[in-house]
Amino acid sequence: MVARPRRALLATTLLSALVAVSACGGGSAGSSSGETTLIVKTFSQFGYDQLYKEYEASHPGVTIKEENVGKLGDYLPKLQQWLATGKGAGDVVAIEEGILSQFMAKPDQFVNLLDHGAGELKNNFLEWKWKQASTADGSRVIGLGTDVGAQGMCYRTDLFAKAGLPTAREEVGKLWPTWDDYIATGKRFKGANTGAGFYDSSGGLYQNILMQQGDHTYYDTSTKLVIDSNPGVKKAWDQTVEMVEAGLSANIEQWSPQWNAGFKNGTFATIPCPSWMLGTIEKQSGPENKGKWDVTRVPGNGAVRGGSFLAVPTQSTHQKEAAELAKFLTSAKGQTAAFKSKNNFPSSPQAIDDPAVQAFTNAYFNDAPVGKIFGDSVKALRPVYLGPDNVAINDRMTNALTAVEQGKLSPGEAWAKAVDDAKRLVK
Repeated sequence: MVARPRRALLATTLLSALVAVSACGGGSAGSSSGETTLIVKTFSQFGYDQLYKEYEASHPGVTIKEENVGKLGDYLPKLQQWLATGKGAGDVVAIEEGILSQFMAKPDQFVNLLDHGAGELKNNFLEWKWKQASTADGSRVIGLGTDVGAQGMCYRTDLFAKAGLPTAREEVGKLWPTWDDYIATGKRFKGANTGAGFYDSSGGLYQNILMQQGDHTYYDTSTKLVIDSNPGVKKAWDQTVEMVEAGLSANIEQWSPQWNAGFKNGTFATIPCPSWMLGTIEKQSGPENKGKWDVTRVPGNGAVRGGSFLAVPTQSTHQKEAAELAKFLTSAKGQTAAFKSKNNFPSSPQAIDDPAVQAFTNAYFNDAPVGKIFGDSVKALRPVYLGPDNVAINDRMTNALTAVEQGKLSPGEAWAKAVDDAKRLVK
């Protein structure tokens, strides 16, 4: 979870009480004395602690309170409820790209950031990132981009050494220019009997392969469900099943307590890692495993996996102040700071080209040049259209793969069930 920034001392006991009451309700807070508390709702780790302090220092009277929900899966229903009921969303909300389209269908729930000078900032973002949070006619922008899920592959050097495989990141990257090569490497690893799985679980791998298959996944760009007619979906499924049948998976569900412990205990040797996941790996692996993890290229041609936006709900009672905060946090300076704090790779070309990003290395990951690794291809990445129920459908696909891993369903049965579940969902 993101650590909550310390509150600035408030001038009066009465104001403290007002802020406390507001925090309980998840809303905005203010007072007649001109003090303003802005509530920011996030999930996972956005790396804003120091930025909050800087903003408060340069904006006397403004206090920022972050309310964080650890997992996106837990955050989404809360966000849906806050917006549906018209209360509880606070002043700034984070929206992950996988859930963005469902909120783009109701743009009136959010402040049009063009009314607060965002149009002048268009060139501060990758063109496709800007378009993702813009209405089709360009008349509204509901969110400003934070990061992009630039993709790499993280691996345990100690387990690779134990398996007799190369450990230097350049040599490891050469092992798997394609996913077929990744599978072949996994079979070599398995044959060495290290006691570890080659990867954690199939859901993450499947999602990474899927995001390399074209400009859409479960929906086409007209928002028609094409889960069983898009060949890219079946290709990603089949390659993932091949890995399962080869016995390469550690069969540990992502984000579970066992998965968290697996980082620390060396239960699996590789994991596809969007830049934002480096912080999770470091946190779960612990200081005793510093230098054992490294980062190299991902098989295939790269992919976007994740990335978020900051939006201002219309229910905010401090819309102007909230919009200014969102602009500050998503500025090139803000994105660079978030990257250095939690490895969230920037969506700002200026931040991507910043020497502080390009030359940035991660000491925990054996001094890997993560700025260069993630920056080399991020500008050329193509966005993938994700329809309104993308997250829910992907959960059903992941559950089906888990059933295959656990021997509960055959691959054919699991595929049929996942497709049927998706069709029932969108009726």
